[in-house]
Amino acid sequence: MSLFSKFKLLRGGAPRRKRKREASPGLIQFMEQSRMIAALIFVATVAAIVLISFVGVRSLDTPVLPNQTASSRIVANEDFVFESDALTQRQREQIRDRVPPVYRLEFAPLRQFETHMEDLLAALEGYAAEFPADAAATPAAQQRLEEITTHFNQQGPYRTSEADMRALLNLGDRDQRFAVVENALLVLREIYAEGVHDNANLASGAAGDITVFQIASDNEVSKQAVESLENALTLLRINLNAEGIGRATTLSLFRIFRNGVTPNLVFDQAATTALQQSAIANLGPVTVTVERGQTIIEPGTRVTPEQFEMLVAHRQHVLQSGEARIDEGLQLFGRVLLVLAMLFACTIYIRLKDLETLNSNSRLGLLALVVVTNLAAVRLSYELASLPFFVHNSELAAILPYIAPTALAPVIVTLLIDTGSAVFMSLLISIFTGVIYGNRLDLLVLTFLASMVAIFCARQTRKRSSIVRATTLGGVVVATFALLIGVVDRLPPITVLQQMGAGLATGMLTGVIVVGLLPLLESLFKRTTDITLLELTDYNHPLLRRMQVEAPGTYHHSLMVAQLAENAADAIGASALRARVCALFHDIGKMVKPEYFTENQRDDVNPHDFNNPSLSALIIKSHVKEGVDLALQHHLPRVVVNVIRQHHGTSLIRYFFYQAVGATKTAMNDFHSPLDPGKSTPPLPGLEPVPVSETTYRYDGPRPQFKESAIILLADSCEAASRSLKKISPQGLSELVDKIVADHITDGQLDESPLTFAEITRIKSSFNFTLLNMLHSRVAYPAEPKGKGGREELTAQTAT
Repeated sequence: MSLFSKFKLLRGGAPRRKRKREASPGLIQFMEQSRMIAALIFVATVAAIVLISFVGVRSLDTPVLPNQTASSRIVANEDFVFESDALTQRQREQIRDRVPPVYRLEFAPLRQFETHMEDLLAALEGYAAEFPADAAATPAAQQRLEEITTHFNQQGPYRTSEADMRALLNLGDRDQRFAVVENALLVLREIYAEGVHDNANLASGAAGDITVFQIASDNEVSKQAVESLENALTLLRINLNAEGIGRATTLSLFRIFRNGVTPNLVFDQAATTALQQSAIANLGPVTVTVERGQTIIEPGTRVTPEQFEMLVAHRQHVLQSGEARIDEGLQLFGRVLLVLAMLFACTIYIRLKDLETLNSNSRLGLLALVVVTNLAAVRLSYELASLPFFVHNSELAAILPYIAPTALAPVIVTLLIDTGSAVFMSLLISIFTGVIYGNRLDLLVLTFLASMVAIFCARQTRKRSSIVRATTLGGVVVATFALLIGVVDRLPPITVLQQMGAGLATGMLTGVIVVGLLPLLESLFKRTTDITLLELTDYNHPLLRRMQVEAPGTYHHSLMVAQLAENAADAIGASALRARVCALFHDIGKMVKPEYFTENQRDDVNPHDFNNPSLSALIIKSHVKEGVDLALQHHLPRVVVNVIRQHHGTSLIRYFFYQAVGATKTAMNDFHSPLDPGKSTPPLPGLEPVPVSETTYRYDGPRPQFKESAIILLADSCEAASRSLKKISPQGLSELVDKIVADHITDGQLDESPLTFAEITRIKSSFNFTLLNMLHSRVAYPAEPKGKGGREELTAQTAT
């Protein structure tokens, strides 16, 4: 206690507690239900969406990659000139293709054949010395000649017969054979010097004589006519005929020396490359001039490397010049019409599926805020494409559509409002995301599917970790479809992996952001999620712990009411968790003066015996205001505050009302009061009240406005009244519940709640079942038997 407060106590005054109050109910109702504010929200939303989705959005910044199908037309906004690497490379390739290949003449086969012919002449010389002409027909001579022939053929391999060898042997003596062979080899040298080609070995596939390039001795390339294999063999035959050795001998020699004629034209890769490099050495870069208005990329076509290079050059030019005219796409009026059409469709959907949201400005404001914020985040990811880093690294810009957190607003709406509104919001965001990124239909479908998965997984979330899991599953969907789209568009594997990683990381980060924003949005728009309600069921909450100590009877009563309300809410499809939490806190105001309430009174001392009826009624009514005060001090959700304010409605405090009208002592004694004098009870028959204003003895209200609040009003009265029953029976409980519910209906306490008669019937059935189980009786234990072993026998009976 402060020094100033102690000084006031010394003067005889007590410090007055300041009650925390909400804003004026009239102001709250005006802000919540005013159509003018709703219209302002609508106009502001239209303006924000137009500003975010269209103003400043350029197709120039649309992330595209080579081989992707363009979704929109991209037109040059300025005149610019750039050096095209792709066209330069293409021209170089064309020049390389026009440079004819360079070959070299290979003489190794000729030298090898000359060596084999020298060995053959030596073998024939030995044969002639060993087998003279008169012994040539002997088997030994024939066998030796066969061996010489076989050995010669195996060296090539060549195709020569024994008859050809004998024809060479019969030319004459050693000198004659050597002269003929040397002349034939001279012809072969001339043929090899000119070159021999086989048509199958040439890329051109030309037949007959062709023009090729040959590497000269001084490393210069010169053109030379090269003979085909057929022409070379013809030339060899003509030169052998010129020897004048007879037709038969000439054919035998031809069959021997044709083995030495082989194609000797070999492709020279190094020389060809050198010639190509020299051809393109003086080629400068190709310069491309693009005029303003020229189409860079056509929609519906695959982006070629040349178009992609032109787009990158355009972006760099705009970045350097700092100017770009925005005169493409829809005009502003058309854009506004598009947004209006979408929002009108959204309004019709909410009107059909969720009228409560349409009539609540706080809900409309929440929807507008999260949708605009989500679209702003998408636009921010789009604007990253204009940064110098992404302009110079266009491959990385392809991940930007996958880092747009399109599931942010749908998940928030799912948790704070309902899944129906969340589904339409996800469609709205997906449509404008596709518009921002250049009318990409694939992105629209992908983001909508991912949002739907996140909504489905988050619709009944009661743990904050489940939110991150739900959005992560949405990110998995994005990553999976990024892989499929990348395969279809034939994107580089590294780009596909980057897009998959971006989608998965964005899903996880979206969940973390939602978890962080929920408490702020709950406080700002007075919304309550099941997560917050579940946290309030902790019996270690400061208010519940305080109630256990200061007002234990009220605490037990609240537990019973919570059980009744939870079961009844579940029976009619209302929020059982909301009913339980609100019931736990509905009587916290009784902690201020717990002794004035019957459930907390001990030793038969009733403070009301010393007060007049109006003061007692005022004290009883004050627990509602005190409860609202405590709820606001401890920052309880608005739904709990509303239940505290509405759980008695405007019902009459009958006990003190009839006491005030001057009922006789006998009538008052005959009147059966409930344990809690604040609860509504049936009027006493036969009493003649004097004129007394009921306003003093009625709660201030308001009456229950929603199902859970109405259920708690009925459960509160039924639980209190059931305590006064001397004998518990199903029929007695049913009659009590029916009478209490009927009295509340007659008094008009349920007129403003959305409960139907069918639901009220199910609520009464639930009350009967729950009360009968809560108030069940037990079998009385027998008296302790007398005599030896009595206590042991009683213990045994009790155990059984």
